[in-house]
Amino acid sequence: METIVDFSPESLKAPFLLRCAAFCLDYMLLLIVPVGWLMLSKLFGDNGLTSVGLSVWTVGVILFLINFIALPIVAGRSIGKMLLGLTIVNLDGTRVGIGGMIKRNVFGYLATALTLGAGFLLAGANTSGRALHDFVGGTIVVHGRKSRV
Repeated sequence: METIVDFSPESLKAPFLLRCAAFCLDYMLLLIVPVGWLMLSKLFGDNGLTSVGLSVWTVGVILFLINFIALPIVAGRSIGKMLLGLTIVNLDGTRVGIGGMIKRNVFGYLATALTLGAGFLLAGANTSGRALHDFVGGTIVVHGRKSRV
């Protein structure tokens, strides 16, 4: 079992603009499939492939589930967070379990979506740097690396 020493969520909280950048990277990744499909169909000739069909949307949904559910459960981060060195942890610095991550990334994101994104803006408006989905899941997004004691 891992022992957390000298963890201070306030000093390690991810800056709001870095979280915004991770969010943008995640959504750019999701748009690669349908936009890429449309670009390839135009490049190789307009023969009825210009619409994004069910199979393309299915791939997009699978990519979404992997990036926003599976990767955070396994690694504590989405691809955007990985690229920028951000990690989702519990408030005491420990790894978030499956239940906590599902609360955060399913119910918390749903609550954030219902507020038309205002729940995400909460991260920039409070001193803890936590968004609505972080409060729902009991988590915080940190920027930093673990060091051996």
